[in-house]
Amino acid sequence: MKGDTFRRRDPAAGAAPASESELSRALDRVVRQPVAAKVPEIISLFWVIKILTTAGGEATSDYFKTLGNIRGGGAEVALFVVGLALQFTTRRYHAFSYWFLAYAIAIFGTGVSDFLHLDVGIPYAGTTILWAVVLIAIFWVWHHSEGTLSIHSITTRRREAFYWATVFATFALGTALGDFTATALGLGYLASGILFGVIILIPALARWRLGLNGVAAFWFAYVVTRPLGASFADYISKPRNISGIGFGDGQTALVFTAAVVVLVLYLTIFRPDIQDPVV
Repeated sequence: MKGDTFRRRDPAAGAAPASESELSRALDRVVRQPVAAKVPEIISLFWVIKILTTAGGEATSDYFKTLGNIRGGGAEVALFVVGLALQFTTRRYHAFSYWFLAYAIAIFGTGVSDFLHLDVGIPYAGTTILWAVVLIAIFWVWHHSEGTLSIHSITTRRREAFYWATVFATFALGTALGDFTATALGLGYLASGILFGVIILIPALARWRLGLNGVAAFWFAYVVTRPLGASFADYISKPRNISGIGFGDGQTALVFTAAVVVLVLYLTIFRPDIQDPVV
């Protein structure tokens, strides 16, 4: 597949610098190169779990905020670090490690985005633009380096790093965008959720009727899952005086987490989302 292999070093350019080789060997001792795809095949259950993680990550991060920046923020960082360790020390896709990191990023990405607004003071419009620029930059560097943004190409350590950097940016962007529509634009959480529920149909329709590239359609939908899930999570958890139904952050986080655990357990046992080897 075009773009699915690394560019080979020109022999005329000479050998890699000693420091680069030493770094590569050190990484190989800790994070070995994958032997198979490190992300799941995109089946319908993928989208269900993805939306549940976005909702659960939003509610969990908001609950952690009640613990303060030190304890709550520390918990988010700890989950993120554990998730990175689990995912990057495997050599092929495993549902548990993949979705643990995705959930950890959903929590941590929300926390970082909210920190920029609540503590640094950047308005929601500003954080939305900021994360959109970050996401576009990651896509550009990834494509320029690898020649593809396809999830079926995530078979090397570098591509996996690009993939998870993209995932983080989409979660942070989605958090800012959902808050922007619900709060700054005054739509409220339910209306925002419905809005993004309509928007997420666009890539599917464009793929079906207009022949939109599959990779572009995937990432379009992937980005929108975040404000979609987060808006509904906020609608369920937030007080009535700010357009929610007042179920509570902690309770909402537990419900969505339990749902994700059940579905990931199913994937772990029956493995319907394993990518076929590329031949």
